[in-house]
Amino acid sequence: MNSKNTSGRGQRELKVKVKTARGRKLSSTRWLERQLNDPYVAAARRDGYRGRAAYKLIELDDKYRFLVPGARVVDLGCAPGGWLQVAVARVNALGEKKGKRVGSVLGVDLQEVEPLPGAEVHVLDFLDDGADEKVKAWLDGKADVVLSDMAAAASGHKQTDHLRIMALCEAAAHFAFDVLEEGGTFVAKVLAGGAEGDLQQLLKQNFRKVANVKPPASRADSSEKYVVAQGFRGHSDTGSQ
Repeated sequence: MNSKNTSGRGQRELKVKVKTARGRKLSSTRWLERQLNDPYVAAARRDGYRGRAAYKLIELDDKYRFLVPGARVVDLGCAPGGWLQVAVARVNALGEKKGKRVGSVLGVDLQEVEPLPGAEVHVLDFLDDGADEKVKAWLDGKADVVLSDMAAAASGHKQTDHLRIMALCEAAAHFAFDVLEEGGTFVAKVLAGGAEGDLQQLLKQNFRKVANVKPPASRADSSEKYVVAQGFRGHSDTGSQ
């Protein structure tokens, strides 16, 4: 599966216009039009990914190299499973890369997720008491990577939505502190805005390197970006306890 040439360079680009149907809101028409003209949506269909978000993880990992063969990965809020697909291939969870270490991929979500070869998926609220212990039991140890592409349900109020997703990301970070091996990586979606300062400080206390990046697959009109925190310091010298 290759993320290259998703924009169809060298080919004539055909823009699809969608007529506003009776009973369909203008916002829905615009969303449908954007989907039909999105090169990453077309690439996901072509490459067999469960969603365009898979390319965000591909681009992040191409740059920061955290999904290495043999790594143990936890994907929080893993539905529909696009990030699981990328992780399975890159950590060699199916053992298809001969001579390379075989990793493991664990996905958790509030809803059922279609099974995926190479990934173990559970219905779990990671905020529940004891969720971290369940994850470590399923992994038979700690994780090398914790991923989160979660977004809180939209309310339509920009400031409220920003605060909700930042709170969710901070909760995911604390979960990562409980399940990560020393030296591990935490990758999460955040929204650009005024409330991420506390999260940045928290991550810088607990990880040796913290980067903020907007991968090319992230839509230009979206305020989302991703934090990539690498080199987890472990519990002995952090304030995460």
